[in-house]
Amino acid sequence: MVDINKLVDTKASTQSKEVFWDQEVYDREIKNIFGRSWLFLTHECMLEKKGDFITTKMAEDSVIVTRHTDGSLKAFVNSCTHRGNSICSADSGNTKSFVCNYHGWVFSTDGKLVDVPLREKCYHDELDRESLSLKTIRVESYRGFVFGCFDETAPSLEDFLGDWGWYLDTWMVGAGEGAELVGPPMKSILKCNWKVPTENFVGDGYHVGWTHASALHVLGGELGGLAGNQAEMPFDELGIQVTTRHGHGFGVIDNAAIAIHAKRDEYAKYMEETIPKVAENLGEPRAKLFNGHWNCSTFPNCSFLYGTNIFKVWHPRGPHEIEVWSWVIVHKDMSDEGKREVVKQAVRSFGTAGTLESDDGDNMVQSTHVNRGNYTREGTMNSTMGQGYEGEHPDYPGIVGSSFIGETSYRGFYRFYQEMMSADSWDDIRANDEHWADCFPNKNYWKDRIAAKAAEAEGE
Repeated sequence: MVDINKLVDTKASTQSKEVFWDQEVYDREIKNIFGRSWLFLTHECMLEKKGDFITTKMAEDSVIVTRHTDGSLKAFVNSCTHRGNSICSADSGNTKSFVCNYHGWVFSTDGKLVDVPLREKCYHDELDRESLSLKTIRVESYRGFVFGCFDETAPSLEDFLGDWGWYLDTWMVGAGEGAELVGPPMKSILKCNWKVPTENFVGDGYHVGWTHASALHVLGGELGGLAGNQAEMPFDELGIQVTTRHGHGFGVIDNAAIAIHAKRDEYAKYMEETIPKVAENLGEPRAKLFNGHWNCSTFPNCSFLYGTNIFKVWHPRGPHEIEVWSWVIVHKDMSDEGKREVVKQAVRSFGTAGTLESDDGDNMVQSTHVNRGNYTREGTMNSTMGQGYEGEHPDYPGIVGSSFIGETSYRGFYRFYQEMMSADSWDDIRANDEHWADCFPNKNYWKDRIAAKAAEAEGE
């Protein structure tokens, strides 16, 4: 049996290497984490017309998401209630109904069973169609981004996002027009545990200068100075890291939104014109974030880079493999040329065969499969960088770390991971709402830092 308390030590900021390999750990994750969390499904721009649908995954379950005839969003398990065959094999499309290839059972776009061949003659008109509707899934949308949840007792999507929604609004609302995804998604298989890329995106600014050193030398620009981790840089003045109640988090590098983009004229023009509008709409703190480059993860398995504008889901396929789905984020009010630029540059860097994607993939595979060794799995992993240099910030919600290179959001991700793995229900999780940040011991960090700077300024 898995000892959950040994998987994550929130005080020492360590994680057992079993979290990247063990089958029992994975099975519990599927039940306790993927079975309870809100999981990203699609964007509403891909379901604009009645009858539009997409097929996707929630962990290892195949799922259909539709725009029903009444205009509402519906989601249900892609498995016929007769003999279990999938009822839809297309990635997307528009339809009036779904017909199972096996025996011809027909389901409407809200998952209800509406017709059965030979219902009168062979079922003697005694089939209870209502009880044989497809298994439905809770579905909610935040700023056009659609999520699903298996657990009826889970909080609403908005409450699950919590303070993370405040940050997401920076670019999901922005100047007012919002954002959307360009698809269909690029898909690939990566032989790694799903948490390896999730933790990388949630807070690993540390690897950028080392893993991507060669690429940064070629790209140059605002991030070129990070190459090799050799530059003398005031890291505490160039960005922050953030973690929030339910494990969502990110790191941001200030003034670097378009840093990865080689061809950027339209994007740069858009940012110059839009940042003042964001400040007017959302305030100066978020306008500053709007012009930053973010690495982010929405718990448990949805990640994105704002600025580079790649958006990903890491669908688990057992403890040692994932299916990677990647879209490109564009602002709705960008020019068509600007959108094309963003798509090309995002795919070039973090698409399936992207320059930086390839760098990361090798590390993610090795970080998983080295744990095949039994003796290796007895060890732990360390995430203490920046511990104690984080706390409650006057402008930004959650727990905020002092630098974009640190592991504040790592610690926050695994804090909530342990909580979900240990809890029997969402009631147990809700009981911790007032104390979730107690594992961050120096919550007055920013208050003390600001006071010290003020005193220093007075002394001058």
